[in-house]
Amino acid sequence: MKIAACQPPYLHCDIPRAAETILRFATEAQFGEADLVCFPECYLQGYLFDEGEAADLALDLKSKEFTEVRNSLAHLDITIVFGLIEKSGERLYNTAVVVKQGRLLGTYRKVNLLAGESVFSPGDGYPVFKVQGVVFGINICNDLNFPDSAKAVADRGAPLLICPCNNMMGLESAKRWEHRHNELRAPRAIETGIFLISSDVTGTFGERAAYGPTAVISPDGSVLKQVPRRTEGIIFHNIDR
Repeated sequence: MKIAACQPPYLHCDIPRAAETILRFATEAQFGEADLVCFPECYLQGYLFDEGEAADLALDLKSKEFTEVRNSLAHLDITIVFGLIEKSGERLYNTAVVVKQGRLLGTYRKVNLLAGESVFSPGDGYPVFKVQGVVFGINICNDLNFPDSAKAVADRGAPLLICPCNNMMGLESAKRWEHRHNELRAPRAIETGIFLISSDVTGTFGERAAYGPTAVISPDGSVLKQVPRRTEGIIFHNIDR
């Protein structure tokens, strides 16, 4: 099974452009013969804190707008995982969707929300999925600070953890954390004995910045591959069935 992880530019409140970027990177991943490609957290709308802004751009997964996004990817055979802000009834969720050939295969809703993510309701489970005979689960960004989140995926027989992240931070925080993200993620791979694949954004937005990194971390905690920080790109890695 070949995995791809993308480090695309950060986009804010621009669903059409984000959908086009997902299509562009996913096409490149398929051309590189990947079976699965991962995109960052909340990528479709951007990492939004304002309740009104998030509510205005949130998508019901049964809506026409989300169907249009799925249909734009329908010609691709690759399995695509990307983050978005989901609306379900009166609630908003920080969600990762799993899509293939335009079909929604399933979702994971972020369980461990940051204090600044009070606009969202937490998820309540850790579903797993299968691609090319390989089982995988999903943790979203701050989930990786909680060992039980990775363990819940490993306990379901998954050798692979897919991690959409979005570290768009204030400038000082971005600089302070630039070289520390993999240090915090590696223990989850070591504790569970599984591969961890992260996807993050890069770029600036106002007084905020994101530097990545997007990386493949082995079960022993080693960083096997990484998109250079502050650079857009894609990495590939083979996972043994």
